[in-house]
Amino acid sequence: MSLITPDFGLLFWMVLIFGIVFFILAKFGFPVITGMVDKRQERIEGSIAKAREAEERLASLSEEQARMIEQTRLEQSRILKEATDARDRIVAQAREQASREAAGILEQAKADIAAEREQALRDIRSQVAELSVNVAERIVRKDLGTVSGQMELVDRLVDEASRTKPN
Repeated sequence: MSLITPDFGLLFWMVLIFGIVFFILAKFGFPVITGMVDKRQERIEGSIAKAREAEERLASLSEEQARMIEQTRLEQSRILKEATDARDRIVAQAREQASREAAGILEQAKADIAAEREQALRDIRSQVAELSVNVAERIVRKDLGTVSGQMELVDRLVDEASRTKPN
């Protein structure tokens, strides 16, 4: 028997054993192997589908995030605008109120100054009148101390009275 050329009997038994092993494998082994391959293929396809679904959700989340960021920016700009308007309005009201208060204080100061001026004028007039009366009293006492001085004063008053009478 040579190793390079096998005998017919050996070849027969090899083919027969190969057929039996192939039959057993085809009957019991290949269905299990193909079932496992099919399960693995289904699992891979399911994973791919889940990955695509996750990718789509991620894309929609990215779009929603961009939309929310834009809404947040719009809301922020609206709030800032409202705050600026409120600040301007408060400043304008404060200025207006300060102007009114300043005008009121100025008017009150003018009224106080006028009242003090009138009071000062009254005081001066009363002092002048008092001084005039004192001076007149001293002059009259001096002139009325004698009978001739009294007569002279009476004559002068009569002359003045007659001059001021309407004709």
